Amino acid sequence: MAHPAPKHPFSRLPAPRIREHLFRLALVVLASVIMAVNINSFVEAGGLFPGGFNGLTLLIQRSAQQFWHLSLPFSLINFLLNAVPAVISFRLIGRRFTLYSCLMIVLTSVLTDLLPSVPLTNDVLLICIFGGMINGFSISLCLLGRATSGGTDFIAVALSERLNVDAWNYILLGNAAMLAVAGLLFGWDKALYSIIFQFASTQVVHMLNPRYKRTTLFIISDKSEQIYEQIRGSTHHGATLFQGTGLYNGEPRSMIYSVIAGDQVKRVTRAVRAIDPKAFINILKTDQVAGNFYQTPND
Repeated sequence: MAHPAPKHPFSRLPAPRIREHLFRLALVVLASVIMAVNINSFVEAGGLFPGGFNGLTLLIQRSAQQFWHLSLPFSLINFLLNAVPAVISFRLIGRRFTLYSCLMIVLTSVLTDLLPSVPLTNDVLLICIFGGMINGFSISLCLLGRATSGGTDFIAVALSERLNVDAWNYILLGNAAMLAVAGLLFGWDKALYSIIFQFASTQVVHMLNPRYKRTTLFIISDKSEQIYEQIRGSTHHGATLFQGTGLYNGEPRSMIYSVIAGDQVKRVTRAVRAIDPKAFINILKTDQVAGNFYQTPND
């Protein structure tokens, strides 16, 4: 009797999960193409050093070429530098997150070696600003696909998840040591222009990626129980209920206090409006949370 052919692993996944993985894959591929083109078109043209391990890779590559006349491939150096952070990410963050991140690293490295260098402008200031913005956009796409471009991004995500802090501005400070070495070896003008590049990149990531931001909600409504159930069901975050008195009319009022992730704010506020169109919502930026805060897993 013939045995049925084994099913493909993806056939066991529900359709929404397959679409989710295809979406993540598409974002990672697109992000890697944009980052590789940006390195060849802007970074190389300006002689800049982007942040993280891509910048460190270029620093090693250019140092080997200038001082030892060795032509080292971008991909080889980048793979070696990312090996240890990838193992740490696999243990601390998750398997799928790390695999998608490794795909991003491999594609970016290989495409950087294969794609031709096509400078779009010789104006270094334009290269810094627009190259930095494009770099930040590619990183944001990658983060939207729940992956990273590797290196220091692994560290930033781990800090954001483990310590509940927005670590991207701290990564900018961490790149200062690399730029100091680059300044000593290749001139301070390139290092200082690279700071502008990295600052533009970091600010774009900070603006486009609200996942690791914390937002406090104060919601005044007569339908507090329904609103709390909606918050808990859609975000897995808790809330605290305060009873008070509206001083304008002296009527008793209920106020819900909750802290949620920045990328959940629009979804929650729309749901609150649907439950109670008269609800009053105060949205506050939260710099840091200490205690038990649920973070949606990257995996």
